[in-house]
This record gives sequence, C-alpha cells and structure tokens, in this order.
Amino acid sequence: MSDLSVKPLKYKELPGLTEKQLSEHHDVLYAGYVKKVNEIRAALTAVDLSNSNGTYSDLRELKVEEGFALNGVKLHEAYFDNMTATGQQPAGTVAEWIAADFGSYEKWSADFAACGLSARGWVVLAFDFTDGKLHNYVCDLHNQGGIWGAIPLLVLDVYEHAYFLDYATARKKYVVSFMGNLDWSVADGLAAKHDLMKHRR
Repeated sequence: MSDLSVKPLKYKELPGLTEKQLSEHHDVLYAGYVKKVNEIRAALTAVDLSNSNGTYSDLRELKVEEGFALNGVKLHEAYFDNMTATGQQPAGTVAEWIAADFGSYEKWSADFAACGLSARGWVVLAFDFTDGKLHNYVCDLHNQGGIWGAIPLLVLDVYEHAYFLDYATARKKYVVSFMGNLDWSVADGLAAKHDLMKHRR
C-alpha cells in the first residue's frame, strides 16, 4: 500500500482566516495525521495476527487508530478543499437539492451554522444513499458520528484548532467566515463524480 502524502492548500489565506491560522492547521495538524496513517500502516505489516482480541491487542489498537487518523486526513482534505478566497453563493445541482431538501438555502445555512455551534468536531453536509437526500450531520470525533452510506459534500471543522488563533472562543464568527468562503463547485464536482443524480429521490 502506497504512503499518503500531504495535499497542498490552494490558497495562503482567506477572508476571516489568516495565513498563520491556516498554516498551523494544515502544515502541522493535518500533516501530522498523514504521517500517523503512514506509520500505523507500516506497523500493521508486522503485527502478530494470532494475538487478536476485542479487549486489547496490537491489531485492535492499530486498526482503531488507523480509522481515527485516516478520517482526520479525509475530513481535513475535504474541509480545506471546499473553501476558496472568492466565496460564492450556491448554484448548480447541490444548490437545487438544498432548496428541495431544506426548503431554501437560508434554512439550510441556518441549520448548518447551528450544527457548527453544536458539534464538538465536524459538521458534514452529506448525500445519504438511504433516502437520496441531503442531510447535515455532526461528528464529535473523527471516528464517531460518521454515517455509513453517505457521501460528504461539504465539511466544516469546528475543533478549536481550526479557528482559535484568529477568533479565540468566538466560534460563531468563525462559522460565519467559513460560510462566506465556500466553493460550491467542489460540492457539485463530488455529486457528479459519484453520479449522485441517479440516486436522488
């Protein structure tokens, strides 16, 4: 299995998010998760499978932490990717689905922002294959709260490390800044990539 590599940011700073805040978040925290996934996967190649146990075993501990670190990589990549310095109002397929599933963009936005104040870790706008609709989900930890059978289209990091340098404890102001920096073409691209239209109900 090939090693993961750190994906570069497509911007240095964003309206409401300084270069220092973004570089600490990306170059230290996210890059650290990439490094840990690679270390864990290397350790897994040498683990003794004969000692596997649900209470404690090297395999169990490595697999649990692989899930935590790998979700840390994937969620951070989605978070960084779905922002742009030229934030846009939603247009296109996902905007149409938001209006249909939430009643309006304003209702979705209010719900998503409220989730951002309620979650301890992440907020994810996801397309759920079960009902073919969009939902806002919250995850308190990387490996807790993710919904099986759902594709993340938009991700917000609300751990303090995502905003503390710029906003201290003013999370609400950070969420407002995030909402103004959205790149909706990324969400539309993911919908097309996964051919979600055929699962829409």
